[in-house]
Amino acid sequence: MEKFLDAYLERMKPVFERLPEKTGHGIASVFLSYRFGLYSKTVRECAAVLPQVPEGSGSAALKKAVAIVSAYAEALVNSQVRPEQLLVFAAEERAFVAVDLPRDRVDDADTLELDNALIMVYAAAMIASPDDEDALGEHRKYVVIMLEAYKKALGLA
Repeated sequence: MEKFLDAYLERMKPVFERLPEKTGHGIASVFLSYRFGLYSKTVRECAAVLPQVPEGSGSAALKKAVAIVSAYAEALVNSQVRPEQLLVFAAEERAFVAVDLPRDRVDDADTLELDNALIMVYAAAMIASPDDEDALGEHRKYVVIMLEAYKKALGLA
């Protein structure tokens, strides 16, 4: 799944390289704070970075990804496993997700939405924030493990 992640990062490069570095850093903070379980901080980082995402190809998908991460972080702050109001990627946003599978082909479609959101946030941060590349690189295995869960459904097993 390392190659799968590399291919996704390459595919998203033209989409996210236009993001300002400051926005990329904010997106990196979203990923890292979620990864470290700092969910209150994640909610704040998401609120701060959403208005910074410029319009353009992939912007709606990235904003949705940030919103999904924020919703899950807020739920976790409130001792809930999932948000009460689940967000999903719209059909036109699915072109930008890493794992585009029909909901009936996965065991937990809601978790797929969160995983896709986290992977997209990771990719946007890796591409748009060179200063955070080392810190994010330390969490690459986490992203690869997420992708491993979908290996069979993707027909890569």
